[in-house]
Amino acid sequence: MFSGIQEILLIVLIVLAIFLVPRMTKPRPSPAPPRLRRSIPLLSGPLRLAIVISILWPVGCALYLKPWREALIPFAVIGIGPVVVAWSLNWVVAGMRRKP
Repeated sequence: MFSGIQEILLIVLIVLAIFLVPRMTKPRPSPAPPRLRRSIPLLSGPLRLAIVISILWPVGCALYLKPWREALIPFAVIGIGPVVVAWSLNWVVAGMRRKP
């Protein structure tokens, strides 16, 4: 006779426990989000200028000398040469500065 009522009360008790027990417990503090390291350093103003000039100089020389027609050697010397030399010198000087 009481078994049906007991089953219903047990189900109600379980449902109340599911909703009320999480509210009674203290919430755990959320863990701090992990800090992401930057994979590349920020670029300074002079370095950005050097990159832009390194792109625009060969393009300007290519438009002027038209290496696709005949002037391949002058384009390599005047257009690409200064860019390669400048970045090579920058690389060597940076290596010398880091050496203790």
